[in-house]
Amino acid sequence: MSLRDRMQRFEQALRDRGLKSTGQRDDIAKTFFAAEGHLSAEELYTAVRQVNPRVGYATVYRTLKLLKETGLAAERHFDDGQARYEAEEEATQHHDHIICERCGKIVEFASQEIERLQEKIARFLGFAVSRHRMELYGICAECREGRRRSTPKKDRGIHRV
Repeated sequence: MSLRDRMQRFEQALRDRGLKSTGQRDDIAKTFFAAEGHLSAEELYTAVRQVNPRVGYATVYRTLKLLKETGLAAERHFDDGQARYEAEEEATQHHDHIICERCGKIVEFASQEIERLQEKIARFLGFAVSRHRMELYGICAECREGRRRSTPKKDRGIHRV
């Protein structure tokens, strides 16, 4: 989905709730939709302040809440205890995550082999799976090799394995 399409959906969601489209809300939504990966409210706040220094943290938080309520963003919680958000298009495609315990890098991946194995195990144990979430934790190659960045690189897309 293009940025334009996402913004149109966001503006429609605002109208549906009787809310105004403001420059600050638009800047926050555009920054969120253009970002890659999983953003915390703090990371989004930092990114949007580069576009519009007048945006306040409370406005970012409320806009993220609105994006989540309208289905344009999904909230994720990993071991660091911090809520992270990803655009709905990425969230609706099933994928799993592998997270670096040192730098916090999050990589999304999808594996049909793992999906089949999970279904096989569930059937063997007498379950019908309604949903699942898999998170793997470890140390990324950059951290293991001492090439760690000050901030983790945003990984692009879902890796098919």
